[in-house]
Amino acid sequence: MAEYVLFTDSTADLTAELVAELGVQVLPMSFNLNGSDYKNYPDNRELAPHDFYDALRAGGVSTTSQINQVAFTEAFEPVLASGRDVLYLAFSSGLSGTCHSAVLAAEELREKYPGRTVEVIDTLQASMGEGLAVYYAASLKNEGKPLAEVADWFKANKMRVCAWFTVDDLMFLKRGGRLSGAAAVAGTLLGIKPVLHVDDEGHLVAMEKVRGRKASLDGLVKHFENSDVPPAEQVVFVSHGDCPADCQYVADKIRAMGVKRVCLGDIGPVIGAHSGPGTVALFFLASNR
Repeated sequence: MAEYVLFTDSTADLTAELVAELGVQVLPMSFNLNGSDYKNYPDNRELAPHDFYDALRAGGVSTTSQINQVAFTEAFEPVLASGRDVLYLAFSSGLSGTCHSAVLAAEELREKYPGRTVEVIDTLQASMGEGLAVYYAASLKNEGKPLAEVADWFKANKMRVCAWFTVDDLMFLKRGGRLSGAAAVAGTLLGIKPVLHVDDEGHLVAMEKVRGRKASLDGLVKHFENSDVPPAEQVVFVSHGDCPADCQYVADKIRAMGVKRVCLGDIGPVIGAHSGPGTVALFFLASNR
């Protein structure tokens, strides 16, 4: 069996501890905050999440950039040149052009290294939903499964990864074009908190509107309760935009149901630039999204 390296990108929001545990390679995404450029690494070496969200609360502006084809080539080629293969699990094509850049790099590299495999798979997920998908793929790899078997399993099961979000500040959804200005203002005045999910095309869509923060957090938990996968079989990821107490509230409710494992993490700046501070997201498995 040929050796291979499992890659993902930093929008998976895997913690540095999970990256080390899983043995995956994480390509950093880029973002700009108030005119300064940064790369988003799992260890937050260039900017801490709390500092990023504090800047947004103070009126700061952040924009994000996809990983380009050159960066993918530079990351993948040394692996191929060493006689190993590449499996890359990508940020949702419904939210970024990053996956397409990887596909273009892979096509060129296959011609240059005809004896090697470069597999690119669109997770159709974001944040720790992408991270949870990577967790399962890495677990299979670490059990000794070959690249083709991991890729086949992933393609068959990736639509089982469920992602549910709620945001605290509707104005960030407005800026991202996911909510009209009038709806954002009205919702803010009425204390409306949307519950959103990632659909089958990898887009973030609003599903419900509830009144009050606690109700929105409980709404996330309710969707987990409706999963047809038993809690004892579930590994659950919960991520947050600098609101650890709210993240812990959701995690505690999930743990009380007897799940196998709960992992907490930050929503990084690439996703956080569009969802804003106060976002909480819950990720788990079901028979479908």
